[in-house]
Order: sequence, then structure tokens, then C-alpha cells
Amino acid sequence: MTDDIDRAQDLEERQRDTALRRQATRAGLQGKTMTDSATECQDCEKPIPEARRWAVPGCQRCVGCQDAKEQNQGQRR
Repeated sequence: MTDDIDRAQDLEERQRDTALRRQATRAGLQGKTMTDSATECQDCEKPIPEARRWAVPGCQRCVGCQDAKEQNQGQRR
């Protein structure tokens, strides 16, 4: 029983890693690091938290401004 569970967990981990790599490629984040991120938001000029810069390498906006930008883009379609 444990072997089946271990294999299922290994498969899930591989699938998740593959999905994350593909998403990073689609989002243009492949190869970017925290040092590629802006320290201040390009829209509101407030500091971008270090945690966001680690989570989204290459980010140029704070969460609030990025959300607003994505919502505006969605309304244009």
C-alpha cells in the first residue's frame, strides 16, 4: 500500500514541477532571478516586498498595481 502512495506522490510532484516550468516559460520568467525584479513599483513607486520579488522573479509592479493592470487588460478584450 505504501508503495502505491509513494508512486502517486512522485507522479504528482513531477506533474506539478512540469506545470510550474511551463507556466514560467509562458510568463517570460524562465531564467530570471530576484535581482531582475524592481525594488519599487513602476506604477505607484511604493517598495515591492522582498517576498514578492522572490516569488515572481522579474516583477516590475506591486501586487495591487499588477492586479489592476490585469483587470484593465481583461476588460479591453
